[in-house]
Amino acid sequence: MRAAYIEQLGTPDAIRYGELPSPRPGPTDVLVDVTATTVNPVDTFVRSGVFRTPLPFPFVIGRDLVGTVAQAGPGAHGFAAGDSVWCNSLGHEGRQGAAAEQALVPADRLYHLPSGVDPHQAVAVLHPAATAYLGLFTHGALRPGETVVVAGAAGNVGSALVALAVQAGARVISTAAARDTEYCLALGADAAVDYRSDRLAQDLRAHAPHGVDLYVDTSGTNDLDLAVPLLAARGRIVLLAGSASRPALPAGALYMKECSIRGFVISHATTAELSEAATAVNRLLVAGLLRPRSLERLRLSAAAEAHRRVERGETHGRRLLLDVMDRHGT
Repeated sequence: MRAAYIEQLGTPDAIRYGELPSPRPGPTDVLVDVTATTVNPVDTFVRSGVFRTPLPFPFVIGRDLVGTVAQAGPGAHGFAAGDSVWCNSLGHEGRQGAAAEQALVPADRLYHLPSGVDPHQAVAVLHPAATAYLGLFTHGALRPGETVVVAGAAGNVGSALVALAVQAGARVISTAAARDTEYCLALGADAAVDYRSDRLAQDLRAHAPHGVDLYVDTSGTNDLDLAVPLLAARGRIVLLAGSASRPALPAGALYMKECSIRGFVISHATTAELSEAATAVNRLLVAGLLRPRSLERLRLSAAAEAHRRVERGETHGRRLLLDVMDRHGT
């Protein structure tokens, strides 16, 4: 089978495209004919070694896939040849990745793609939407009627956060670049604030005079001097990015208001947590409430260039998708 893979950690130049042996499913595995995969920032972290995780070499890169079941092991209950499926947790903890003509998926990490959902649209939102769900509900404990600030709301995870929070009955205040504020409002945010404004703190307080219940930062800036004073009593902060950030912490204000800060990495999510998120993601896919802002389809052989573009920050508002089974993508 053709695959995009690495034989050692390194820059995008380490990515090879060529033939590898097709995987063989074990008793609880499902062999999937891959339709498409996509490129997430975390994929570049795994490839480069920034995110340390056990990898078998040669290692097929990529985390997310949509495809069709080719063969299900005898213990892979609920899956049969021909089923449309998706996964968003390959490519780490010893599992081979998704950027190949065939991928082996443990049955407890595989989900059915609802009928009528476009697979290319779906694969672009699977990882961001599951991240958003777990950040909001599993770690952020968001409840209907609460006020949530989404910092970096125009990004892939940020836009999913807005959509999910709105559907949950929360009041959403978004921060984004001025060029993206209309997009955030179109997603359903109650307010959109320019994060570059000299009056950012004042603008956020004006939209949340009684305080913020949940502050979710996707930007990696992790400005706790800004976030903590905005919190209502027992407010929560969830950090999703910025592994190298070292912000100052206003600890006094944090504990006096009985607030909390929680870090969250989706790579550490349990299979039960991922399954719960998948149920929510499928529900929103069916309702047409999750879709990429912009989608660019590339050949699987262009995986190295896709990684370069992600690392150079050239994908604002755009998802790079690697076609696998589509003829123009091989």
